[in-house]
Amino acid sequence: MSVRANQRHQAGFALIEALGALAIAGIVLSALLAVTSQWLPAWKRGLDRVQRAEMVAAALRRVGDDFAAAQFVAPNREQKGPLFIGQEFSATFVRSEMGPNAGHGLDVVRIGEEGDRNGRALLRARAAFEPIPLGQAVAAYFRFRDPVTLLSAPFRMSFAYADRTMAWTPEWHDASKLPFAVRMTVYDESRGGGPVLVSAVHIQVDTPGGGFAGSGAGGSSNNQPPAAAQPPQQPDNTNNDGLID
Repeated sequence: MSVRANQRHQAGFALIEALGALAIAGIVLSALLAVTSQWLPAWKRGLDRVQRAEMVAAALRRVGDDFAAAQFVAPNREQKGPLFIGQEFSATFVRSEMGPNAGHGLDVVRIGEEGDRNGRALLRARAAFEPIPLGQAVAAYFRFRDPVTLLSAPFRMSFAYADRTMAWTPEWHDASKLPFAVRMTVYDESRGGGPVLVSAVHIQVDTPGGGFAGSGAGGSSNNQPPAAAQPPQQPDNTNNDGLID
């Protein structure tokens, strides 16, 4: 009888210990849940910011590399100026082929926005270069393919163009030479549409034969850059790549 009573006594203590361990585990898990519910949203917001910053930086590098590699190529024998159509939110120009199977040919690259305000995105597309018949529009003649999304909402990217005097203008077309430099500004519409990142690239050549023209305006004569076209002041929490040679 005493042995059975002792066994029941020990089993009872084991059950009390198990219940106590479960209670302690519940308290610990509740504390961990309370802490996690506080820092997890902040961690997610930080991760989103990092991913957005990487996307913007990659877009700037890709667009900057394209502009820097622009070539002075006339659309046909009759026209002496380069095929370069620069607007505030789009640009079309000629550069050397790129890619694993690239040869020595030329590509017509178009970088511009497509879509509405909610679904707007900056796309890069290309087409093989060939002479354009006189009077034919570039957009209607070339069939651009291989579209790649570089930037999506809420971000936008605008372009400005400068000659050797570094006077910036939002358009560059019908010019006798390529722009000397191109400035890219990224805006965040979720923060009021203000600029968050600015970068500029130097085009390697701006005249036929790989040389540089003398100073002087090269863009449209009726598009002189206003004072506000100068690069905006960079916020403390953003980066500025500066001018890339």
